[in-house]
Amino acid sequence: MRLSRYFLPVLRENPAEAQIVSHRYMLRAGMIKQQAAGIYSWLPLGYRVLRRIEDIVHQEQARAGHIPLLMPTLQPADLWRESGRYDDYGQEMLRITDRHKRDLLYGPTNEEMITDIFRSHVGSYKDLPLTLYHIQWKFRDEIRPRFGVMRGREFLMKDGYNFDIDKDAALHAYNRHMVSYLRTYERMGLTAIPMRAASGPIGGDNTHEFLVLAATGESEVFYDDRVTGLKLGDRVVDFDDRAEVAGICKEFTTLYARTDETHDPALFDQIPEAHRKVGRGIEVGQIFYFSTKYSEPMGAVVVNDKGERVPVHMGSHGIGVSRLLGAIIEASHDDKGIIWPEGVTPFPVGIVNLKQGDAATDAACEGLYKALTAQGLEPLYDDRDERAGAKFATMDLIGLPWRITVGPRGLANGKVELTSRRTGESEEMSPEAAVDRIAQIYAAHP
Repeated sequence: MRLSRYFLPVLRENPAEAQIVSHRYMLRAGMIKQQAAGIYSWLPLGYRVLRRIEDIVHQEQARAGHIPLLMPTLQPADLWRESGRYDDYGQEMLRITDRHKRDLLYGPTNEEMITDIFRSHVGSYKDLPLTLYHIQWKFRDEIRPRFGVMRGREFLMKDGYNFDIDKDAALHAYNRHMVSYLRTYERMGLTAIPMRAASGPIGGDNTHEFLVLAATGESEVFYDDRVTGLKLGDRVVDFDDRAEVAGICKEFTTLYARTDETHDPALFDQIPEAHRKVGRGIEVGQIFYFSTKYSEPMGAVVVNDKGERVPVHMGSHGIGVSRLLGAIIEASHDDKGIIWPEGVTPFPVGIVNLKQGDAATDAACEGLYKALTAQGLEPLYDDRDERAGAKFATMDLIGLPWRITVGPRGLANGKVELTSRRTGESEEMSPEAAVDRIAQIYAAHP
């Protein structure tokens, strides 16, 4: 990946239409291009981050025992008529009629379709528990799409659905998702707080949203600030152990944390004043348990151990994959540009050649490029014939966590400069030591 051959259409000026930091930097860093209101093309740099986020989501779903599939973007309207949601969902649903006059819709979510898949193939309690999920594009016809990928009309979402024999088993699935989501967000460098929330059009009584604190968040949030210090870290979790998983959920949901929709001032006032915080948050995921809301009207039943036909208990669980890019930038940036956490960065490190065309610096940069690649770390090499200031500005804007700067003066002493984007601190070391340091850093961020 050499910048002289890469497609990175960086903008020098702030786009007039961008109202928040993430939208501004995603446009300036050449990550997205708007094609219509709330609909974006993902350019190479943005697409790399999107895929990094998607990979983490898949890995953590697999760790929790959930099974991927892929459902289509278009759905038959008749499925939604069965559940009773087709007329209730409102104008956010994009309704389509094909050439045979059949009613279709561009899926905003997939509860009906997954229930149809389940009822077609599962008939016994012995096949439970079961959780299926996919990562797919969704469409919701927002009346005022804005803030770039934060409130678009087309968006990439992970949505999963659990099927269980009874409420206790379904609540274990709910807890399992909460724990897997906590680890997912931590791997992305985010503190995402589970907050008691309202269920909206999905339905159900048990639901938590995961919110990332940011001044530009759409939700007002009330919380005990001690919740921000809770981390899963490297804990090994047995996702089949109901007590262990429930204990972790209790740990992360006992301290007060609610959105304005469910805020209880009386409970909030019981928190020590020093820990009472009011702010704003960006929703990046939500989990629901909704009992038999879809299985009963759609006939998703199994035969239990007594030979009785019973509707399965269900829940749905979503992560806003494309929205996460905006949330991460809102939570991690400065006035120069993005600061990607190592877990999701498009490239682990940038190489800046201060004197392109000089035999020694060119050779040193090529050596670094090959050595990092051999470690499984794909660097972005700025080999353009540009002044140093422009190269540094580009690296700061696109936000790679680490930069190796190679110049004639340092090389004369056998040194290159390794710089942290987050702290701005630089250290001179040999090229071999720089490669080793980067390899050690990313060994903790697979």
